[in-house]
Amino acid sequence: MKILVTVKRVPDPETVIKIGPDGRGISTENVKWVINPFDEIAIEEGLRLKEKVSGTEVVLVSIGLKTAQEQLRTGLAMGGDRAILVLSDEVLEPLAVARVLKKLVETEKPDVVLMGKQAIDDDSNATGQMLAELLGWPQATFASKVELADGKSKVVREVDGGLETLKVQLPALVTTDLRLNVPRYPSLPNIMKAKKKEIKEVKPADLGVDMAAKVTVLKYELPPARKAGVKVADTAELVNKLRNEAKVI
Repeated sequence: MKILVTVKRVPDPETVIKIGPDGRGISTENVKWVINPFDEIAIEEGLRLKEKVSGTEVVLVSIGLKTAQEQLRTGLAMGGDRAILVLSDEVLEPLAVARVLKKLVETEKPDVVLMGKQAIDDDSNATGQMLAELLGWPQATFASKVELADGKSKVVREVDGGLETLKVQLPALVTTDLRLNVPRYPSLPNIMKAKKKEIKEVKPADLGVDMAAKVTVLKYELPPARKAGVKVADTAELVNKLRNEAKVI
């Protein structure tokens, strides 16, 4: 079996984000970059499935600058077998990413594509669904549990008010949610081994995909600073402030 897992390079959630000088993006100076946390969960799930099914190969895929090799090496150190980096300095819009991934899926022919449900930088939550539609594959999003058996994937997904269980025919696409697993830390021996694992570099032009942005970002703004809270002496004062100052009741 072959599992293809997507890996996006994003700013560390602990990084203080600053707006760039042109106001149309973030400043990348002194920014620490990491694997998108949802993608890290997808990598871990791919490795767990590999441990259950002998002969399984886990292939990692990233799209972006050459510096994304760092995150791919981390994924390989976790246990991935090889990686593909699609080099592009264009703004990565969900549909363009889905089109690139479609070409790679057609070449690699995986049984399962695992993706984080969304990236924490743009929060689009769209690429997985778009890719499944382009491929004509069944999809199961927001997975909190994944099982493979008899050519099918059984996925428990979180929905409003509870859990939903789906069974989809392979090949299929699954997007991962936070409660699916806890990603492992790469061991030192695996970090050393990862340096020798293959990272194949390709260009969008080689795949016949146009990565040019179709949407123009006009302006970025930081959210307004929150006002300090106040303490109230009792419930009566709280109700009074909610009614007469906040005017929410």
